[in-house]
Amino acid sequence: MSDTPPDRLAANPNSPFYDEKALERGVGVRFKGVEKTNVEEYCVSEGWVRLSAGKTLDRAGNPMTVKLKGAVEPYFREPAAGE
Repeated sequence: MSDTPPDRLAANPNSPFYDEKALERGVGVRFKGVEKTNVEEYCVSEGWVRLSAGKTLDRAGNPMTVKLKGAVEPYFREPAAGE
């Protein structure tokens, strides 16, 4: 696996942008220079993140999210296995 996180990543297993190997390794996200821990999905090329809005759920049981636009900087928290 490369040392750069994917351009787009989602935490929901039903999403086409879900990547289990990247999530197991631990992906951190800085949004506008501030570390965010409640990111549900992000896209670097389009410049947005989806943040969970508290503990509220939609009718399907998924977290309610807010989409914010700005500079997104993902990074891996752990080095790749074998390094």
